[in-house]
Formats: sequence, C-alpha cells, structure tokens
Amino acid sequence: MTQYIHGTCAEEQKRLSLLNEILNEGSLRELALRGGERILDVGSGLGQFTRKMARAAGSGGSVIGIERSEDQLEQARRFAKEAWEEGLVEFRKGDACAMPLDKEEWGTFDVVHTRFLLEHVTDPLAVVRTMVRAARPGGRIILEDDDHDVLRAYPEPSGFGPLWTAYNRAFDRLGNDPWVGRRLVSLLKEADAEPARNTWVFFGSCAGHAEFDTYSRNLMGVIVSARSVIVDGGLLSAEGFDCAMDALERWRKRGDAALWYAVCWAEGRAPNV
Repeated sequence: MTQYIHGTCAEEQKRLSLLNEILNEGSLRELALRGGERILDVGSGLGQFTRKMARAAGSGGSVIGIERSEDQLEQARRFAKEAWEEGLVEFRKGDACAMPLDKEEWGTFDVVHTRFLLEHVTDPLAVVRTMVRAARPGGRIILEDDDHDVLRAYPEPSGFGPLWTAYNRAFDRLGNDPWVGRRLVSLLKEADAEPARNTWVFFGSCAGHAEFDTYSRNLMGVIVSARSVIVDGGLLSAEGFDCAMDALERWRKRGDAALWYAVCWAEGRAPNV
C-alpha cells in the first residue's frame, strides 16, 4: 500500500514536472542504457523520465510504465501527446506490489526501475521483490530514493531544523520511511537480487546558479504539500510552520544560500536461474 504525502493537486503536478526536468539527466547518466532494452518503470508518475528512458532505449527497445494514480496517468498521457510521443511508452494503471503484467511478461525485463516510490510505501521490500520477479535472469534492478538526513540548507534558515524534523515524522505517521535511501542495497539483497553498484545523483544548487530558484522552490513545495499532515498531526504548530516557511523564503533570496542534497541510487542483478 502507498500513502503519498504530497497529494496530486495541480500545484503538486507542476512541482513534480519541474523536479523531473532538473533530475532526469543525472538519473539517465547512471542508468547508462545501451539501446534495445526492455524496460519496466514502476511508479512512473508523470512519465517524463519513463519517456526519456524510452528514447534512450531506441526503436529496438520497449518501455512499460506502471502507475497507481489515475491523476498521474492522465497527466503522463497528456504530456506524451503534447510531445508527439503517444506511442513511445505503454502506460498501465496498477499497484507496485500487484503489477498488471501478463503471465508471459514476468521475468523478461532487462531493466526494472523505480524512483521516489519506496519512501511512500509501507512495505518497500515487497515492491523490490516484485521488481526482481519481473526482471529477466541477470537483469538490472535500479532503485532511486531519498534519505532526508543528507539535506543541508546553509546558512540554515531560522526554524528549519524543527520544520524538517516534523516533515520527516509526517512520513513515519503514514507508515512510510523518509530514510529508505540508505536501505536500498539491503533491500536488493533481501529480495534475492545481487547488489552490484551504488552511488548518488546530486540534487542541489546555490545562489547565482541558473537552476537555484527551481531547486529551492521544490524544497519549499514538498514541505508545503505536507502542511496538513504536519500541523493537523500536532508535529508542529501552524505558527511554527508558517514562520519557518517565511524564513526559508528569505533564505533562498540570500546571495550565499546553498542547498546540498543527493538522491540515493542502487543497482542489483536478478538471480540467474
């Protein structure tokens, strides 16, 4: 079961779309697709990275994107149509633990990928086990996800520490794991995949860089989208939340503001049968 803390409103869709734009190149670089791969993207969201993988796989490859949210699927198909790429990816509605694959499709994928999904599910190991089952013998399983402890905003805005702690506790209240990134290699091993590599995809910027505004707005957006969970759950007062967000807004306009973050990235191989 997934409990998505951020919702799927229009503002959240916009934030996710911008996040894709600034992160996709790094993720694709680490994937190092050679072309011709059969790819399964689990939790494909708005489909922007799914289509990027499809372009890299080329005409000899194929990509299926699995997404539970009807809102996300609708927007993914809209984006694909606007880009004249309606036939590039086959999007299917379904759950990560009960993927809508035909019997003959299981165990056939060269690459099975997920990003920013495991932090939002109550049983990430069940998802990874399903991914391993979908991969062909020796196929690649790629996990990308967050460990919120690695975030640094400097000079630290007033009240940011309690605000970020409350944000992380909001994940826990929903039965999710904001630190799942550090567990990715362990999850691969527990799911009977053979861990092969781990690294980071840097996600940060500083004042003076062209993309700092996008990065800093994304940080504010993820926190704002969880406001009701944080405040209604008694994790931080409404006044404390709003004051900390005001300080964060002032911080991002500083000439020396810097945001340091990295997405955890791990690869495993499905067992050879």
